[in-house]
Amino acid sequence: MLKLTGGVGIAGLAGCSGSSSNESYNIGMVDAQTGSLSAFGERNQRGKDLALSAVNDVGIDGSELQVTVEDSGSENQGGISAAQKLVNQDGVPFLIGAVGSGVSLAIYESVIQGTDVVQLSQNSTGLGLTEFPGLLRMSPTGRTQAVALADLIAEDGYDDVALTYVNNNYGESLAEAFVNSWDGSIAYNNSHDQEQQSYASVISEMNSSDADAWLFITYQAEFASMVNEIYSSGYEAMLYGADSVSGQNVLENTPDGSMEGMKIVVPSAPVEEENYQDFASTFESEYGQTPTSWAAYAYDCVINAALAIQAADSFTGAALGDVVRDVTRPEGEQVTSFEAASEILSDGGGPSDVDYQGVSGPIDFDENGDPVGFLQVLEVQDHSYEGVGFIRS
Repeated sequence: MLKLTGGVGIAGLAGCSGSSSNESYNIGMVDAQTGSLSAFGERNQRGKDLALSAVNDVGIDGSELQVTVEDSGSENQGGISAAQKLVNQDGVPFLIGAVGSGVSLAIYESVIQGTDVVQLSQNSTGLGLTEFPGLLRMSPTGRTQAVALADLIAEDGYDDVALTYVNNNYGESLAEAFVNSWDGSIAYNNSHDQEQQSYASVISEMNSSDADAWLFITYQAEFASMVNEIYSSGYEAMLYGADSVSGQNVLENTPDGSMEGMKIVVPSAPVEEENYQDFASTFESEYGQTPTSWAAYAYDCVINAALAIQAADSFTGAALGDVVRDVTRPEGEQVTSFEAASEILSDGGGPSDVDYQGVSGPIDFDENGDPVGFLQVLEVQDHSYEGVGFIRS
């Protein structure tokens, strides 16, 4: 099935040029293991590990899959350095990365663009990625979030919004999309920097805007600081948030009752589907907690890569790029596991004969590299997140 080329050794295949059970295919992953996005990185690694187990229990034509992980530090330059090491030194033809949208774009523009290496982001939702069809992503574009937030706030009866967003590609693009989707007035619209000791001035200005609805497009650590300042100042407003403001870190670092009733729109896996429930059950058994959608995206990135490797003519970026979209196309036979998809390929089927339905959703990359997306509305109740509805993009 898979033809190995003479240059495969430097492209990431450990072993000699013929296929045998002693060989392994090595791909790369740039993840946020430290820095402001490290909470996402932790879940990504768990999803990645579960996917590797699922792949290697079956094997790829008798070989194993390995993923070499490098840390971005949640920063653009850290991501570039990590990707350069994986691509230029390790010679990986397939790169999963990254978490932050700005990091993913920096990697693509500085390292991947102009090469045959396939890049598939596990968590980036920034709208700017859509402009680079060669940069695939597993999580849905933030444009769907922006529209959903605008509709949600309007349905809740608010006409004025105070908006603050993190000063990077993710924050700027999502904030712009929200403003374009919002029919009411914007009473406050300003950015803030990451990792500041205090956001008191931002919160004071939002309060002075007299808007009753406050929207936050930022990260967990920054948002937790803002919530504490809202709470200590005695300010009252209906809080809304984009995906990256929610997380256990926020709950642990804010007082009970400080976010009661807040609504957050997040990318979501199709939690009612059997394959997601199987994934969640395995995740909970292994790690003692329920997975997030981010872990599901990372899981599907690894499965997608493994299927592309098995379906490709050679373990090269060019060959993988030819098939990476096809193994999730709706024209193929719907399957919900690597094992079932691998069996089709092993029995002589081609990439277009497989339609892998991920634990994060149906995938089906469009011409811009964006997947079909599911969104969930979370509400903070008794200082925990409760799902109150779903939206399909």
